[in-house]
Amino acid sequence: MRKLALLLASVGLAVGVIFFGSFASSTNDMSKAQAQAVMTASAQPNIIFILTDDMRKDDLKYMPKTKNLLQSRGMIFQNAFVSNALCCPSRATIMRGQYSHNNGVWSNSSTDSSSTTSGGWQAYKVNGDEKDNVATRLDAAGYRTALFGKYLNGYESTTYIPPGWDRWFATLDPTTYNYFNYDINDGGTIKHYGTSDSDYKTDVLSRKTDQFITNSAPGGPFFAYVAPVAPHDPSTPAPRDAHTYDGIHGPRLPSFNERDVSDKPSWIRQLPRLTSNQISAIDNRHEKRVESLQAVDDLVGRMVSTLKNANAMSNTYIFFTSDNGWHHGEHRIPDRKWRPYEEDIHMPLLVRGPGVAAGSTTSKLTLNTDYLPTFTTLAGTQIPSYADGRSLNPVLKGNATTWRNAILLEAAAHFSPAYRGIRTVSTNTTTKSKYVEYAGGARELYRLGSDPYELTDRYNSTSPPSGLASRLKALKTCAADTCRSAENGP
Repeated sequence: MRKLALLLASVGLAVGVIFFGSFASSTNDMSKAQAQAVMTASAQPNIIFILTDDMRKDDLKYMPKTKNLLQSRGMIFQNAFVSNALCCPSRATIMRGQYSHNNGVWSNSSTDSSSTTSGGWQAYKVNGDEKDNVATRLDAAGYRTALFGKYLNGYESTTYIPPGWDRWFATLDPTTYNYFNYDINDGGTIKHYGTSDSDYKTDVLSRKTDQFITNSAPGGPFFAYVAPVAPHDPSTPAPRDAHTYDGIHGPRLPSFNERDVSDKPSWIRQLPRLTSNQISAIDNRHEKRVESLQAVDDLVGRMVSTLKNANAMSNTYIFFTSDNGWHHGEHRIPDRKWRPYEEDIHMPLLVRGPGVAAGSTTSKLTLNTDYLPTFTTLAGTQIPSYADGRSLNPVLKGNATTWRNAILLEAAAHFSPAYRGIRTVSTNTTTKSKYVEYAGGARELYRLGSDPYELTDRYNSTSPPSGLASRLKALKTCAADTCRSAENGP
């Protein structure tokens, strides 16, 4: 059945329609419903999902090719977020369409101080998440599936290939993040890449992705999950890009090296103001980060050219986003992520594809729980009943009506006590706010409409935000339909 669907896809929808008309009337071996499924499969679009590592929303301005090829020719999401701003939890949410409290992946490693056995690839496997996810769902829908790059933290030194993937090219150094001198699980065989210019990891992933597109496009549909390590530390740029942004300063938001943090929780109040050496380190790191993103920008450019050469661009959706953000001195935090502040959770998201208006913008509140429902909808298959998110298809087509106005933020203890929070957007019934509850009793409340940089904590224990608190209570333990209901709000 799948081979027949792929054959029809290779010769186009029109031929599939003609074939269906004659085939359904001339054979007793396949029901009309089955024949209809074959015709539908031939119209399935290709899907490419590009996921950078630790890229901030404002880093996008350093990627001109990506902005030109995806943003100018597609849609930019102004309010795209992740719920748990850490690599492995975010990627597990992408794969499963579930909040961390439902997929069970809370951190990067089972040895994290607070995670015990709830972190990393090991937790993802133990919780059964590998058995049913975006790869297995699209594979069952007739897609040729592929992963190029980072899978999940803790996936290393193994020839194991998870179910659902037809092409597997996964990095095996998630704790060192080498850009040179690294190992790859290439279809079950561990291969080593060295230190020559051609071994630069982003470029290797780009070549392998383009090869997959070229080989798969004639028989489509295909799904490519492309996960370069950039701009994650050590943020090594390709040799050709090593001096592209010499001397650039990191972003200087109003919250940079915040002068007064007396309203913040104790773990922020104890941070001293940044020293000149720390600020210099922030600038040096930022320079390397944006230089490392130049190869990702090239990856996007070559990918679009490959799609055009394969006559596949018109039937392909490209999604571009990040797994979490990064701090550059905001609120005196010199680096890293895994906090509820905007620098951690607010993501870039660009989408180009059939029916997406060129140069369009949406303010719809989007979460990383939405990718699995979106991809299954585009594939013409059922959204899993366990998914907490919703399909972005109505937003991409410009006909979304009822939509969420709140999302859940959640994380295990690490840089702060464990927390749960609610982040809203402005509608007729709610202001743009963020309310966070920490284990141990600390609270934060920001009115983001007038205070987008979270400079003034508005929480008052004598008059707590009862509306936000009650919605947060519902979100903390929500699942599937109840998540969408709680996100939509009153």
